[in-house]
Amino acid sequence: MSAYDVWLTEDPDEFLSVAGEHLAASPVTATVVTTIAHRVRETGRGDLPYCWFGVVRDQAGEIAGVAMRTAPFAPYPVYLLAMPDAAAEALAAVLVGRGEEVGGASGQRPACDVFAAAVAAAGGGTVEVEMHHRLFELGTLVDPRPVPGRLRAVRADETELALEWVHRFFDDADEQAGREAGHAGEAAAFGMDQIERKLGEGVLWFWVDDADRPVHLTGANPPAYGVVRIGPVYTPKEERGRGWAGAAVAEVSRRLRAAGHRVILFTDQANPTSNALYQALGYEPVTDAVMLRIPPAP
Repeated sequence: MSAYDVWLTEDPDEFLSVAGEHLAASPVTATVVTTIAHRVRETGRGDLPYCWFGVVRDQAGEIAGVAMRTAPFAPYPVYLLAMPDAAAEALAAVLVGRGEEVGGASGQRPACDVFAAAVAAAGGGTVEVEMHHRLFELGTLVDPRPVPGRLRAVRADETELALEWVHRFFDDADEQAGREAGHAGEAAAFGMDQIERKLGEGVLWFWVDDADRPVHLTGANPPAYGVVRIGPVYTPKEERGRGWAGAAVAEVSRRLRAAGHRVILFTDQANPTSNALYQALGYEPVTDAVMLRIPPAP
């Protein structure tokens, strides 16, 4: 019998009332869970096939870990924050026991690895690594070399271009990391409603040249517990190597920090260009994360 108790809910309000203090204590590493829980609370679950939030407690009733399943793309991976190995195994056992088909997992290591291994073992399957991420937080901002142009908000009549660039961001990220385009399914799940939401939240910008021509896109998520996560960050291939990305991310970072927020971002560890760029701007590594696939047993 497990020493951990697993509690699941589809109600983000209920989840935040239970886990909010725990999340607020580590707002940087909890960023994905907090932003999504707040978003689901505000906009509803939509047509997500899975939408739950979970808390794992130890024998003393203290929160040992947090997880959720809200991904809008197949295989709808479970997302885990840090927790003891036995807590991750307890979560896996509960999901397997209730017959929930789990084809993937993502989140902090080693909890995510332990969880995926337990799910795979229960079904006689295997675990495959999809992507390695690294979470960075801005330390001392280092100004990049100056470039022409300026940062400005994406306009309502530019939403089609912004959406196209977000889709190209996901595909190019796969290509740069040596994966097949569309590998994770995130681009297909990102639609015009997300673009319009970001415009409404004021967290989507173009860097434009002196002729007001968009040459780069940077987005962010709204703040949660004082933390803002930057992304996506995309420069079209024909505009790369001109300093647009560094200038845009630096200016967005400066504005967010001036507003009193801690500023963070994730990188794909298989992309040395982006990792070098952010570290040159003053971003410092915090923790590693992973995206795993759990194919069914043959």
